[in-house]
Amino acid sequence: MRRSVDWPFLIVNLDKIMDQNNQTIESAIGSNDVLNSKLEVRNPKQIQMTEIQNPKLYDLEERTLKFSGRVRMFAKMLPKCLSNVDDIKQLIRSSGSVGANYIEANEALSKRDFVHRIKISRKEAKESRYWLLLLNSDNNLELEKERLKLIQEATELMNIFGSIIRKSE
Repeated sequence: MRRSVDWPFLIVNLDKIMDQNNQTIESAIGSNDVLNSKLEVRNPKQIQMTEIQNPKLYDLEERTLKFSGRVRMFAKMLPKCLSNVDDIKQLIRSSGSVGANYIEANEALSKRDFVHRIKISRKEAKESRYWLLLLNSDNNLELEKERLKLIQEATELMNIFGSIIRKSE
């Protein structure tokens, strides 16, 4: 016997369902319904207004952190030739500074301070891109692919920060 859910959320006590009717969970709540971690049954045909329609959620703090981490992993793989040593140090500093200044911008005391920190983040992203262009990867295809991805990410971060600045001024 299958029960249908007539309203968007039904709190389900799984122990009672299993003990009273000796049924499986699927047969108790219906196979078309979705059970989430809060033990609520959701009808997938109904969409709650607070749910995000776009699955891509952009958290810029997380994105800058990932960028910095990817740069560090990339730096570990690079050959340690004379020209790369100082450039790697500068790259690691500037890539970490992108996210650090963005976090500071989010904690800004004024709009002017916010815009100033975002400008610094944009400048550091631009500097990271510069150091990525200077690095020598000894024609290693895997390193070249990663370097191009990191250059693309630095460029996208610059564009995002530029957009934030234009909208904030």
